[in-house]
Amino acid sequence: MNRSPLAAGLALAIAAPIVVSAPTLSADASGGAETLDTIVVTATRSPTPIARGLAATTVLDRSAIEQAQAPDLIDLLARQAGIDVSRTGGPGSLSTLFLRGGNSNHTLVLIDGVRVNSVQQGQYDLANLPLDRIERIEIVRGPRAALWGSDAIGGVIQIFTRDPGQRGAQVRLGSFERREGAAQWGVSGERGSFGIGGGVQDAEGYNVSTPTSFGFDPDRDGFRNRHLSLGGRTTLGTQAVGVNLLSTVADVEFDRGLTESHSVSGGATLGGPLAKRWTHSLALGEAREDLKTLSSFGSRFESRRRSADWLHDLVLTDGQTLLFGVNRVSEDALSRNAANAVVYDRNRHNTGVFGAWRGAIGAQQWDLAARSDDSSQFGRTTTAQAAWGLAFGDGWRLRASWGQGFRAPNTNELYSPGFGGFFAGNPNLDPERSRSAELGLGWQGTAGGIDLSAYRSRVTDLIAFAGPTFGATNINQARLDGVELDGRWTLGSLGIRGNVGWQRAENAVTGAPLLRRAPRKAALSLDLPANDWLRFGLDATAASRRQDFDGPLGGYTRFDLRAEADLGPDWALRARLENLLDRRYTLASGFAPPERSLLVELAWRPGR
Repeated sequence: MNRSPLAAGLALAIAAPIVVSAPTLSADASGGAETLDTIVVTATRSPTPIARGLAATTVLDRSAIEQAQAPDLIDLLARQAGIDVSRTGGPGSLSTLFLRGGNSNHTLVLIDGVRVNSVQQGQYDLANLPLDRIERIEIVRGPRAALWGSDAIGGVIQIFTRDPGQRGAQVRLGSFERREGAAQWGVSGERGSFGIGGGVQDAEGYNVSTPTSFGFDPDRDGFRNRHLSLGGRTTLGTQAVGVNLLSTVADVEFDRGLTESHSVSGGATLGGPLAKRWTHSLALGEAREDLKTLSSFGSRFESRRRSADWLHDLVLTDGQTLLFGVNRVSEDALSRNAANAVVYDRNRHNTGVFGAWRGAIGAQQWDLAARSDDSSQFGRTTTAQAAWGLAFGDGWRLRASWGQGFRAPNTNELYSPGFGGFFAGNPNLDPERSRSAELGLGWQGTAGGIDLSAYRSRVTDLIAFAGPTFGATNINQARLDGVELDGRWTLGSLGIRGNVGWQRAENAVTGAPLLRRAPRKAALSLDLPANDWLRFGLDATAASRRQDFDGPLGGYTRFDLRAEADLGPDWALRARLENLLDRRYTLASGFAPPERSLLVELAWRPGR
């Protein structure tokens, strides 16, 4: 596969309208809860106040990320409503995310609007993206295929990189010989802003595997990461121009082997008004992944995805809006074995055309969207979604929605030769398809808010490895039902944020539970300032018993303690004691999460 440095440097695009026009989000005292003036863009692909949104959405801005003091991104996401995670160790270890009970490749992940799900494996490894590079996260639960296309069956997670005009730096030291440093430098003025940021992460780690793990080796499994980001914004007449680039290089040790991962994503956008009520955004994006495993079963996967989006937003009369656009994606995938011989070298492309009509009459709102995708490999797929909302009382809102989703098989599922004739791909696979319905009730006030969601999803043509040789085939059906309650409240100086979820994620044919998804899960955060310069926080996470490959994983409860002290106007000292009670628990069979550990951070944050 050819590598184009110029193309990699042009890559933020798909999110151009989002990144250029969306205002900075705010967090309340409870640490990251959305406020009434928060603007979200992922659910509708256009800036929308969260108070008027018709999808279950969680927003985490930069202040919420810093206040949470999570050791990494996957740990931060694990505490959000509707999300289960599985990981094979500590920082940097292979991690998977399940949104609303769906498979790990049923969640679309975007970085600055650029699709980063792996062309080869179908999911994005969130463990390699440092929190230092993230400005904001938007989590939309429920299908979004009518706007975003493939993979958005369970929902969409969009990550926005740091504001280019910001400055700051931080140094961290922690257990398992963890050492980290990162810095962000930027300038801003009337003509725009530009920034560059980067950092390093190193940890000697601990023995993440248990004696039951395949190839067990009682050594320490370390992690190293290098990351760099560039960003800039300016104007050309009435048009806003933005460019972003994010690169991460990670080395992750595992028993008897090493994985080297290099990811690059970014793009360029041009957006602004074309007429009095007509705005547009043109976005060019690119994402690359080079994944090399060094072991006796070594392999190398190289993938490249280029995309172009042209989005139009037309304001009609009576508060109605019309959104329409076209999307073009081209994907290349190359796989090599341990001897560096080519296993497969494939490419495909997809063109999507979509539109949405939104409006309100009195206290009622509606949102209708449809999309048609034409794939060079799978032909045409049409998806639709509809949502309705009703505001009543003092801050109450009722919403109902229905939506379709689909996922195109990844190249490993299609073309992998397997191992000795087992677990081979199947080029005749069909895309997975889903239908979902949701009913929600929410309340927003000045002191807090709550949101209750009940959903029902059915996934058909689910891809499984079955039969005498465990080959890939479309045979499974999944039944995903659940209820989520997400809330926040400010009680005096005490900030409270929590969520609880009940779900049934199972094979619709056999009734067997889907692996590593907890039927019950809860998270609670308490934030209490001691005075003007010292704050404390306590996080609690609980998950019920759930099934894994070789049997059930026990339920667990974990507590984490946080503290933050202001050292003058521009400096802060933070400390986090994770797994306070040193509980033993398991997120994936054969692997052990960290024992009680400490992480201390010194941060420079000018202008805060």
